[in-house]
Amino acid sequence: MKSLNILFILLTSTLLSAQSVADFENLNVTVGNFRNDAGSTNLFKSGNVELPNYYDATFDYWTGWAISATTDVTTPGYLNQYSAITGGGVNGSTTYAVCYIFGSEVMNLSGSAVGGVVQGLYLTNSTYAYLSMLEGDGFAKKFGGASGNDPDFFKVTIRKYLNGELGTDSVEFYLADFRFANNSQDYIVNDWTYVDLTPLGNVDYLEFSLASSDIGTFGINTPTYFCVDNVTTSDLPSATQEDFAAPKIKAWPNPVTIQLQISLEGNELATVCLSNVYGEKLLTQPLVPGNNQLNVSQLATGVFTLQVIQGGKVFSQIFLKQ
Repeated sequence: MKSLNILFILLTSTLLSAQSVADFENLNVTVGNFRNDAGSTNLFKSGNVELPNYYDATFDYWTGWAISATTDVTTPGYLNQYSAITGGGVNGSTTYAVCYIFGSEVMNLSGSAVGGVVQGLYLTNSTYAYLSMLEGDGFAKKFGGASGNDPDFFKVTIRKYLNGELGTDSVEFYLADFRFANNSQDYIVNDWTYVDLTPLGNVDYLEFSLASSDIGTFGINTPTYFCVDNVTTSDLPSATQEDFAAPKIKAWPNPVTIQLQISLEGNELATVCLSNVYGEKLLTQPLVPGNNQLNVSQLATGVFTLQVIQGGKVFSQIFLKQ
């Protein structure tokens, strides 16, 4: 009887926390190609994961996330910014996600995954960043320096937001580490490596940031790219999904010059925050149901993140200020 009870608990737990894998294959990117424009939604969606993307067609400029199936592991430089150093996705798959960071970037959860545990994901370097660290380039240094003794590093830090609050815990992963006393232990990641995110606990969405030992006048010299694949999320019981639904809003225009229009559905009050690429909050104000305005005329030209927080639920979108 005791064994049956344990089996029942295990089966129940499995049913209540079914898993979903975002492998980005559903986005139908053919080998050798990439997508840096998510269209009107500004989101690439796979499984229970949403990746924010901002694309400016005038300048063919993007930030946030792109989806790639490119395979070039030998060409250095910016023109090869969409390739993973692995030459493809996890376990020989075609497609993966590329993140290009200014300060920090988020990965949204959707549907039944919101408020649940993210089991983990796979990380690797982009070809652009890998070859830059390996050999140096016109802007960034060769890791280890001429002697090989420089204690260089390049790492991604992952934190969680839950109920509108940034968690204090984090998971760090070194994409390159030359801090060892024995230089033979120095490495630059060139394969897909699984990163366990369960220590973060329940998550509404994830925040990624990069740090490097190679710093210049304008910040990190190392190309601020990394690649992600097979993000595994845990579904919440369906009874709780309504509690974690994101705020229903519309925000426009994008790009914006003077005033951002924000329409908030429902009857609950909310708060809007506008942050720069370094994660610094520049504007915060309450929102009321219906139409609202956010004056951004005093902000410098650049890319910003809009976040609307309503009862612990979060809506996030990237905006360009002209």
